[in-house]
Amino acid sequence: MKKIIIAIFVLMAFTFISCRSTRKINKAIEPKELIAALVNKDIEDSIRRVKETLEQFKSQKIDFKTFSAKIKVESSGAKGKNPDITAVIKIVKDSAIWMSLSATFLNVEIYRVLIKKDSVILINKQDKEVQYRSLDYLQEVTQIPFDYITLQDLIIGNPIFIGDSVISFRKAENNILISTIDQYFKNLITLTSDAKIMLHSKMDDIELGRSRTADIIYDGYENNNGINFSTNREISASEKTKIEVKLNYKQYEFNKELSIVFNVPKNYKRK
Repeated sequence: MKKIIIAIFVLMAFTFISCRSTRKINKAIEPKELIAALVNKDIEDSIRRVKETLEQFKSQKIDFKTFSAKIKVESSGAKGKNPDITAVIKIVKDSAIWMSLSATFLNVEIYRVLIKKDSVILINKQDKEVQYRSLDYLQEVTQIPFDYITLQDLIIGNPIFIGDSVISFRKAENNILISTIDQYFKNLITLTSDAKIMLHSKMDDIELGRSRTADIIYDGYENNNGINFSTNREISASEKTKIEVKLNYKQYEFNKELSIVFNVPKNYKRK
């Protein structure tokens, strides 16, 4: 159960071709050279369109100071469906992620978690235990290369594991598909036709011998003071086993005054 809870939150490069200047193209009269110049111009225009689309997409990344939310969490794994969880989350950007996780049907808090850039503290309220771990703990239990920023982006709804190298680009009538690659994953992203909203992210491991894959569907968008926020998400991740998670953001607020207090009871056993 603990691993499920943590797992919940937890351009191949384009070669820019140097086209001849217009003056040099005008001087060229050989048909082969003229065709080559036109082809180069088409490639240059295509690269420019891809760059503009990426910049438009990146400009929509949610920037914030604080964030708080109440989330209904449904999940299932190798042993079937897990009990539903209610998660209350507070984030101070680039500083701390605070979580309270309760069993929905009992309305009883089970875990409390504090994640910072270099550490994780996990309080097990049922067993009256506390664990102190480095941030590597997230990677150990999820087998996904999470760092603090990646986890923060996942909760907020920003794209994760987006590479700088684009290996494919296609623009259809209603959406745009961009495939990027970074040091961990090939990521196929589906955007709306205006490149403002991310609809789907499909990640596949690039490491030979591994078969990690993950799908994230973003739905239920609301515009909150200019922020396009997905209130319904479905996450599916698998390697040797498969985990499926549904997140329904019941309440959420950006940039409200927020303080994070995390006290560990003195009688709790350190594990």
